[in-house]
Amino acid sequence: MIDDIIRGYTFDEPTIDLGALVVDGEGRPDAQIRLPLRMLNRHGLVAGATGTGKTKTLQVIAEQLSAAGVPVFLADIKGDLSGMAQPGDPSDKLMRRTAGIGQIWSPQACPTEFYALGGIGDGIPLRATMTAFGPTLLSKVLGLNDTQESSLGLIFHFADQAGLPLLDLKDLRAVIQYLLDNPDALKGVGGLSKQTAGVILRALVNFAAEGADQFFGEPEFDTADLLRVMPDGRGMVSILELPAVQDRPAMFSTFLMWLLADLFSEMPEVGDPDKPRLVFFFDEAHLLFSDASKAFLRSITQTVRLIRSKGIGVFFVTQTPKDVPADVLAQLGARVQHALRAFTPQDAKALKATVSTFPNSSYDLEEVLTQLGIGEAVVTVLSEKGIPTPVAWTRMRAPRSRMAPADAAVVQGVIAASPLRPKYAQAIDRDSAYEILAAKVVPPPPAPSQAPLPSPSPSPSRSPSPEAEPTLLESVLGSSVFKSFARSAASSLGREISRSIFGTARRRR
Repeated sequence: MIDDIIRGYTFDEPTIDLGALVVDGEGRPDAQIRLPLRMLNRHGLVAGATGTGKTKTLQVIAEQLSAAGVPVFLADIKGDLSGMAQPGDPSDKLMRRTAGIGQIWSPQACPTEFYALGGIGDGIPLRATMTAFGPTLLSKVLGLNDTQESSLGLIFHFADQAGLPLLDLKDLRAVIQYLLDNPDALKGVGGLSKQTAGVILRALVNFAAEGADQFFGEPEFDTADLLRVMPDGRGMVSILELPAVQDRPAMFSTFLMWLLADLFSEMPEVGDPDKPRLVFFFDEAHLLFSDASKAFLRSITQTVRLIRSKGIGVFFVTQTPKDVPADVLAQLGARVQHALRAFTPQDAKALKATVSTFPNSSYDLEEVLTQLGIGEAVVTVLSEKGIPTPVAWTRMRAPRSRMAPADAAVVQGVIAASPLRPKYAQAIDRDSAYEILAAKVVPPPPAPSQAPLPSPSPSPSRSPSPEAEPTLLESVLGSSVFKSFARSAASSLGREISRSIFGTARRRR
């Protein structure tokens, strides 16, 4: 069995080193478990119970990808991954472990870029326009049902046809209110019921109350900035800092899906390159699929299936494989499964389900998966011929960068020195659907006359009719669109995201 495993992980091409084979409880430095670099665009899964080493495995893979010239994108939900910007801290325990698996360890930081959703937290602000985000992803984050999602799609369609740019949340609210006041606007393409519109508006209000209005607007993030390679040949490690929004999981998981979908739509086909153009890590992946609509799941499945040809690899990081839908799981070539616990009947059921997703193994996986130590995993990957390798009990390598959050001064220094800071830090505002519709409701001021008109008679001047001005005010203030305009302006004061100037559709690169 041991010889078969060693042969299965012997490759004649560049690889990512995962760790050493474990035999009789000890690591075998002469039996290294590797992953072909070329196969990383076939996607992967890192799974295991809390505290078993998933994040460190992610860090080990990301470090070596960067060293091989492959850019990496990581979502840092707990704030643990910022340490990649700082060299690791040596210790006697660390050196004994690395020597026992044949790893020659030395501290090394990675070239790092820090992002933050809408600028909440530390990092370059990362925003999307409402039009680019689209109704399917927005429905997921708002928790809409299929009928409401269909109506939201109709609203987006109307705005596009009417030339009403949807850049932020207040734009979308203004268009919905306009359609309620002008039901004939949708004549011929369907309708928008007051009940459905009310549900969507309430969801948008709650969404804005959570701070989401800061994530939508301009300047919109250009996903090509994730593909940067440093002058020394190392790939940029882009870390999206999420601790400030970790209590809003649907928001950040759906935003990550937008990034991936945008990459898919913008990048050209490259087939099967010698190494990926980018590897994208979805941490806490179960949040992405929780309560997802059928349309959203179809979108994820199609993106994962087809994005391989764009040279992009996707790794899902979660607790058990059952967190990932079967259609998506079937697309994943590499598997790194850390320990699972079986304390309850539900745990035992999840353990059996996990074992069933592995290829045939000489191990008793139900037993092995509960005996794995911290930093150990069972691994199977795709060989250079696309064939699953034998399942291998592996003691994983240690990261060379810091295995703890980076010092605050280091993070701030990286952000201050970023070449992207001038591009995204300053928010800009421009007219969009909200302003266009407001202009239709409030009449423009009359043009000033060039000279006073002569009095028609010497009789004393008369005051204007007291009824005239109130009648005009009533016609303006009585409009529901103007009321919506006023409410939005009041609630958004001091919180609106500014936006840079470009067209309503997603810009082409």
